[in-house]
Amino acid sequence: MAAPSLLPLLLALTSLLLPAISASSSSTYFPCSFPAIFNFGDSNSDTGGMSAAFSTVSEPNGETFFGAPSGRPCDGRLVIDFIGAAYKDLLPPEEYFAKALYTFDIGQNDLTSGYVSNMTTEQVKGTIPIILDKFTDAIESVYGLGGRYFWIHNTGPVGCLPYILARYPLREPEVDPIGCEAPFNEVAQLFNAKLKETIVQLRKTFPCAMFTYVDVYTVKYWLISQAERLGFERPFVACCGHGGKYNFDARYGCGATETVNNTKIIISNTCADPSKRICWDGYHYTEAANKWVFDRIVNGAFSDPQIPVAMACRR
Repeated sequence: MAAPSLLPLLLALTSLLLPAISASSSSTYFPCSFPAIFNFGDSNSDTGGMSAAFSTVSEPNGETFFGAPSGRPCDGRLVIDFIGAAYKDLLPPEEYFAKALYTFDIGQNDLTSGYVSNMTTEQVKGTIPIILDKFTDAIESVYGLGGRYFWIHNTGPVGCLPYILARYPLREPEVDPIGCEAPFNEVAQLFNAKLKETIVQLRKTFPCAMFTYVDVYTVKYWLISQAERLGFERPFVACCGHGGKYNFDARYGCGATETVNNTKIIISNTCADPSKRICWDGYHYTEAANKWVFDRIVNGAFSDPQIPVAMACRR
């Protein structure tokens, strides 16, 4: 059985140059003056690496904030964009490496790739130690280069995403009370539990480093389960897609076109108001959902230890 690859983790390396990240005035500490953020993650936090290396992200991606495709598989900004005070596509000077904040957002691709390879749920669970061994190797490499401050997101409720719901339809009792597919979420929760254990061990291995574990799973599940009360609608339907119950068809991604009478037309277009939707293209969240998630995690309420991102260098 082939081990899942963490290559997207390296391809999504993003540098964000920061003057500083501010914290609330109620804190007893001065905020950390991170001169840069380096992000490692899958396409949920990719600000352009995959698009630059492989296939270009096309319209209508980027329409909400940038007004044009920006390399992000989203209508606008990602959680990492909100974490960073500003985004610039310049590699920071080498001396920033030891002072930077290193953010990780992994798991979704690594877990779901097993299902794409026709693994059973038990087989996918069996890959989790392999994934986390590779994650540990990545942390050790970054530490060896001087990295000391790590802000690590767990993976979200993949069983609530339109591409899972459309591709792997399940029946009760495997569907939970809000409509998500329970076996997929159980795998995500197992991954998260093992990730947290791994971080506990990393703290022992690297006592000079600071590791913050962020429970984005709980925040995203909260958003999806309470969508209408929170001002969103149709949480299981992609905003940008093509057909079906979930407005998702793997053959026609967001922005897909078709030629009719020698004229190219977009057949996977956007919904009327992305700001009211949670899922952008079946795989990724909208800017509005990303902002909502950021607003819940930035102050440390869902972190272990419970410190805001601006204090992620403090013990």
